[in-house]
Amino acid sequence: MRLKRYHPPGTPPGTLRPVEPGLAEKATMRVFDYDAQHVDEKIAKSAKECSEYVSSDTVTWIDVDRITDLDAIESLGKAFGLHPLALEDVLNVPQRPKLEEYEDHLFIALRMVSPNGALEPEQVSMFLGRNYVITFQERPGDCFDPVRDRIRKAGGRIREEGADYLAYALIDAVVDGYFPVLEAEGERVEELEEEVVGQPSQDTLRQIRDIRRDLMALRRSAWPQRDAINALVRGDTPLVTDTTRPYLRDCYDHIIQVIDVLETYRELAGGLMEVYLSSLSNKMNEVMKTLTVVAAIFIPLTFIAGVYGMNFNPERSRWNMPELNWAWGYPAVWVVMLAVLVGMLMLFRRKKWL
Repeated sequence: MRLKRYHPPGTPPGTLRPVEPGLAEKATMRVFDYDAQHVDEKIAKSAKECSEYVSSDTVTWIDVDRITDLDAIESLGKAFGLHPLALEDVLNVPQRPKLEEYEDHLFIALRMVSPNGALEPEQVSMFLGRNYVITFQERPGDCFDPVRDRIRKAGGRIREEGADYLAYALIDAVVDGYFPVLEAEGERVEELEEEVVGQPSQDTLRQIRDIRRDLMALRRSAWPQRDAINALVRGDTPLVTDTTRPYLRDCYDHIIQVIDVLETYRELAGGLMEVYLSSLSNKMNEVMKTLTVVAAIFIPLTFIAGVYGMNFNPERSRWNMPELNWAWGYPAVWVVMLAVLVGMLMLFRRKKWL
């Protein structure tokens, strides 16, 4: 389910486009409020209830499913002072992954793939404040369950750190979600390699086109995501502490690994088209070779049969096919034709044409 990406020309910046009728769905606002000693998890009913959890002593994560609830997004924006341009980017999906720095919060746009390994990218919009993180997702279902489990369990490092570490954990989960998808794409490439070399077909060509399109979509998500994470690592915002930056650098290394693997698969997928065309050419050559051999064998046989099909009258001249009056003339012609056939087959085999 998508919203329209662009406003009509001349629309003031920061305007939130109304949701089209039939697309609006009630958002789910799940709140995690925690510190080292306790964690409070709750489904909030309003933005005001979410803001009541925010304090200087705890870290608050507000996770919002479905961005078609315009009232919820506007109320959260007002409650937390979120910049209207950033809220506009939350609604107008998909955005290019990026990092935007505002006066008292950061806006991070990411592209998340489905946790089941399927290629279904969706935008995750994240706001990082001094002691809170707000995430907006297009639809329910994400790759954040490991982070939620770590928050629920006592003694975890995430419970001892601030909101910036929570933001790192969420970004890292998004990046790590690419690896199962890449693994599945790698298996598809290997299967197609065997199929292309063995028995290529029109369906093989369709699969090559699909996998190249999927890898291109992943590339469009991963490359700008690398730039956004790098900007977060190298930025001088006070919202990211020096303690968290090494973890963000590790996350940056992970996205580099994703890009390296992705580029390798893209090169392999690009080579599959060349192998496919080469396989078709080789297959055609084999067919043409077989047809040529058959035609070459039947050319002398057709010549012999054509000569004796002229039926010149031997009674008018002794040179007019005297074989027609021989008692063994017909068997003799068959012997000659079989001898020619065997001789040509032996010649072709010796030259390794067969």
